[in-house]
Amino acid sequence: MKLKEIYDVLNDISSFELQEKWDNSGLLVGSFEDEIENIYISMDLDLELAKDLKSNSLIITHHPLIFSGIKRVNFDTYSTKILKELIKKDISLISMHTNIDKTHLNRYFVEEILGFKIKDSLEFLAYCEVNMKFEELVKHISNRLNLKTLKAVRCKEFIKDIAVVTGSAMSLLDEVKADCFLTGDIKYHDAMEAKARNISLIDIRHYESEKYFNKLIEELLFEYLKKNKLKAIITASKNPFEFFIEGETVE
Repeated sequence: MKLKEIYDVLNDISSFELQEKWDNSGLLVGSFEDEIENIYISMDLDLELAKDLKSNSLIITHHPLIFSGIKRVNFDTYSTKILKELIKKDISLISMHTNIDKTHLNRYFVEEILGFKIKDSLEFLAYCEVNMKFEELVKHISNRLNLKTLKAVRCKEFIKDIAVVTGSAMSLLDEVKADCFLTGDIKYHDAMEAKARNISLIDIRHYESEKYFNKLIEELLFEYLKKNKLKAIITASKNPFEFFIEGETVE
């Protein structure tokens, strides 16, 4: 099948025009006229995964391999090493990043994974009433995400409502109107800023909050794949981080 056909289906699911100006979603490697024999889905691409992909395939990722212009292709950086492998094997790449965040991924994470009901949403921010003690909320999140360690900032003992954004979204703190903000990649100065504003934080981590992209896209493509007698191959890029307690590896 032609890549353009699959691109159009993905665009109908979540229009690429919805992506943020700084984003780079869409067709990043390949041509609309490429003939596709296999479809892979992965949150990210790493070199090990790229080497395992079959030739003449399409891989659909959440994070774009390329965010800004590449001035040199010396095959010594993360993106160019993988680009070499993709081009060599005639593998196309489509990324669905901030567009799918807005239309599907954040909602899927909040409702299907965390088990909360969204009361209101504004672009990336999903708001839910939880009415839980802070420690109860932390325990709930830990259990739902199967995390043995969790980083948080406590400003209130009782949390009436939360705002949630998967991935990394502390840049949206100015817009948060809730007792507690859940997002990933929270830094020290982010925590200090939130504490000054009396907004509690729970770090749901980047990888752990977005790894559900694979299952989500497979579900959204189910009818199309079934109709065309195709099967999407779910692949798992590895979290580059390891976590330790007293020298012992934990999740």
